[in-house]
Amino acid sequence: MKDQVLAVLQARMSSSRLAGKVMALVNDKPVIYWQIKRILKSKYIDNLVVVTSTDGSDDVLSNYLASEGIDVHRGSLENVFSRFLEVTNKYNPSSIVRLTADCPLIMPQVIDLVIEAGSKSKCDYLSNTLIPSFPDGLDTEYVSRRAIEALSKLNLTQQEKEHVTLGIYGRADIFEVQNYMNDTDLGSYRWTLDTEEDLKFLRFVFTEFLNRELEFDLADMLQLYKEFPEKFIMKPRASITFPTIASIFKS
Repeated sequence: MKDQVLAVLQARMSSSRLAGKVMALVNDKPVIYWQIKRILKSKYIDNLVVVTSTDGSDDVLSNYLASEGIDVHRGSLENVFSRFLEVTNKYNPSSIVRLTADCPLIMPQVIDLVIEAGSKSKCDYLSNTLIPSFPDGLDTEYVSRRAIEALSKLNLTQQEKEHVTLGIYGRADIFEVQNYMNDTDLGSYRWTLDTEEDLKFLRFVFTEFLNRELEFDLADMLQLYKEFPEKFIMKPRASITFPTIASIFKS
């Protein structure tokens, strides 16, 4: 693949539902440590940067990442899109993979499927989230550089500045927007990190995969569910869909 792909991991300490979750310890390491290491298992990620804010609450996160040799970019707390634009200009990638720190169980194999599909289609935006068919927590968005630059020239709402890619998939009349579907609908699984209950589940998973924290994949998780269904959180989630979405891509 000729695409130069930058993984941009969005993280902050001031989560309203579970403050400081990215630095919560799991198998003696902060959650964000495991997520970064799993992202870097992707075959197609050329570089990774964590974007956080200049707010004092994010000092501990920024300092920890710097101590681990992880690139960090700090910018506006409220205008998250501006952070993405700044790292786009700094790293000069062909495309960005947007990831969020509430998805510590991210699967590098899923990241690669989304990157492959996005690169092949030459679209502006492709994700596995518009019509959810993957577990909540494996959210991956592929965004072209040209889409980020085009979005920066528009008059964005505060919500679009906060949610970064909303301005793209919410304007499918001017951007080419596609969705990546899994062969099997797994959208009712909740593997994200927003609550104490989620953190308890995450610690259970990583304990089961002790010394395999960077190796377990989607199939391993589904096998774990067969063995311990009572440990899993199963919640339906609403799809985000727009009637003007141009097309749906399936490999």
